Amino acid sequence: MQIQDHAETVHLLAELKLEHRDLDVAIEELAHAIGRDELQLTRLKKRKLLLKDHIARLESKLIPDLDA
Repeated sequence: MQIQDHAETVHLLAELKLEHRDLDVAIEELAHAIGRDELQLTRLKKRKLLLKDHIARLESKLIPDLDA
């Protein structure tokens, strides 16, 4: 991985983690809201899971390959 690619990946990873935390807050607020929208809650949870998977892939991409 080149230096520029590494920096871009780190930047994207930070943005995705921030969005993941924001979704956490939004889901918590919506879950406790009176007259909550279950469909919206489900969509937010699905988006959060997709972000989690994307974050995991990017983090594994940053780990250097070691020859055993």
